[in-house]
Amino acid sequence: MGPFFTPSPIHSDLPLETQLHLGDCLDVLPRLPAGSQDVVVTSPPYNLGIDYRSYDDTSSRTDFLDWCRRWAAQVRRVLADDGSFFLNVGAAPSNPLLPHQVVLALTDDLFVLQNTFHWVKSITIQTRSGESISAGHFKPINSKRYVNDCHEYVFHLTKSGTVPLDRRAAGVPYQDKSNIDRWGHTGGEDRRCRGNTWFIPYDTIQSRDKERPHPATFPVALVEQCVRLHGKGRETRLLDPFLGIGSSAVAAKRMALAAFTGIELDDHYLAVARERIDSLL
Repeated sequence: MGPFFTPSPIHSDLPLETQLHLGDCLDVLPRLPAGSQDVVVTSPPYNLGIDYRSYDDTSSRTDFLDWCRRWAAQVRRVLADDGSFFLNVGAAPSNPLLPHQVVLALTDDLFVLQNTFHWVKSITIQTRSGESISAGHFKPINSKRYVNDCHEYVFHLTKSGTVPLDRRAAGVPYQDKSNIDRWGHTGGEDRRCRGNTWFIPYDTIQSRDKERPHPATFPVALVEQCVRLHGKGRETRLLDPFLGIGSSAVAAKRMALAAFTGIELDDHYLAVARERIDSLL
């Protein structure tokens, strides 16, 4: 099974305006101009007791959801009217309602849920010849009640629910090429909408401490897919208010986006993000 997402080539012909802020996003976001961001891709702490260096991930559910509404209100303020907010939220098998509670809290009066994507980390499929193929990575659990959790949610939130997307830019070739001529909407182009299931595995690493020193990250390819789908190309101004070790910043650099803003509370994670960006120069 070949790769489903290939990394964007590194472009060097367009300067990237990069701003990396050390601090709490609730302190930094109010200093950003209103409407200054085209796309926000982020993954906040999930309140599942994850061992972050500088953040207590054990708030009460009420306090956590209130905190989410506060930073999301600032995200809404800095997002352009035709902007897209891609929110990655995972769950635990014993706590499956968390992603839904978060998106309900944010769509009460802040955002409209325009699309829901399922980020598939690992999958087994059976080919037409009957061969079973497994691909991707997941963290196995030892349980008599729960199965291994191999996916997370990416909620596409907008201000209006009517933001146009470039579905083909984020699409895939037709498997049956006869459909290209059969269906008039293709315009003769071998590209179709990918749909709302995205198989994006983590890159294989040798040492988690050295190569992925953060307990909760998403792949660079996930960010790239969100940017492609929004459809502004290199003109995109990208924001990640929970930068972690910088996957969003790396994606912005690889895609030569017009501007990137990242905010991170932990100085060590931010230093790793800077190193990752510098390694692309």
